[in-house]
Amino acid sequence: MEGLMPLSAHLAELTEKHKLLERRIEEEVLRPGSDDIEIRRMKQEKLKLKEQIARLSEEPCHAARH
Repeated sequence: MEGLMPLSAHLAELTEKHKLLERRIEEEVLRPGSDDIEIRRMKQEKLKLKEQIARLSEEPCHAARH
């Protein structure tokens, strides 16, 4: 199953990006004079990553059933 290893590596990379964004958002919110537009942009990016992770996480389950 050649495709599983790159998928798990990709999931790990996306998860790490999601965690980093979460930290950056927390830091920006706490910073005096924080940029609301930048916070909103980061939150949207974080949501996209979360959706990608969810979508990709389902794939191995479907492949294992067939």
